[in-house]
Amino acid sequence: MKQLVIISGKGGTGKTTIAASFSWLAQNASVADCDVEAPNLHMLIEGREVLREDFSGARVAVIDSGKCTKCGLCAEACRFDAIRDFAVDGLGCEGCGACRVACPNGAVTMKDEITGWNFVSEYGGRIFSHAKLDIGADGSGKLVTRVRKRALEHDKRDELVVIDGSPGIGCTVIASITGCDAALLVTEPTRSGLEDLIRALSTCDHFGIKAYVCINKYDLNAIMCSEIENYCTERGYEIAGRIPYDTGVLEALKDMKPVVLYKGSPAAGAIKEMYRRVMNLLGE
Repeated sequence: MKQLVIISGKGGTGKTTIAASFSWLAQNASVADCDVEAPNLHMLIEGREVLREDFSGARVAVIDSGKCTKCGLCAEACRFDAIRDFAVDGLGCEGCGACRVACPNGAVTMKDEITGWNFVSEYGGRIFSHAKLDIGADGSGKLVTRVRKRALEHDKRDELVVIDGSPGIGCTVIASITGCDAALLVTEPTRSGLEDLIRALSTCDHFGIKAYVCINKYDLNAIMCSEIENYCTERGYEIAGRIPYDTGVLEALKDMKPVVLYKGSPAAGAIKEMYRRVMNLLGE
């Protein structure tokens, strides 16, 4: 089974639009949305929920008022000033457990806190694994790992797993690309697009992930497009596709459907050609 992750150095490059299209084109693929902090692939893929699980990415301290003698040692041990008036501020608690160790009466316990959920949906006989993490919650990398695991374990007959990763180079990206066969990096022809692409490519190189590049809306800036192409050519990165600017993409997003369903769309044609190229590269 091949795993292809689609990521970008920055948000707004069209990563999820391409992931949704690849998911539709790959008829026998499982799909995973690993952008757990801001998931939106589910808006373009209609599915029936078959599994929902709570996710605990953090622990918080809880004080049992019946056992507490109000000695104040827990507050003294807390470096985050999360204990006041012998009660724990859940937003301030970092789950280090120092207060539990300091309490002489066993009044402090550590409790798992539900910070998100992961889901498994079924669409067209295929598996779609996705999740949602509370704003500012810890454990995003762990939740990404669970999302990928669910995609792999529910239908092992699939020949491909399409993974919609996160933008940037943080822990969610690292958890998304680790162990994948290849990464498709979506960029745009701007100076910031190139700089963010360079960082994302470096991340893939560090973890030994083969990286291909897609230039979205390439025709909006011919100079920057050439600069991106030259950078990739000089360093041996394959340009898997070039997608033109197409207002039909906006119409597809409004309809909440993959753009490849729209006949006559220039972007759809370019994405289909890129999909065939990426599949050939994966086969090699």
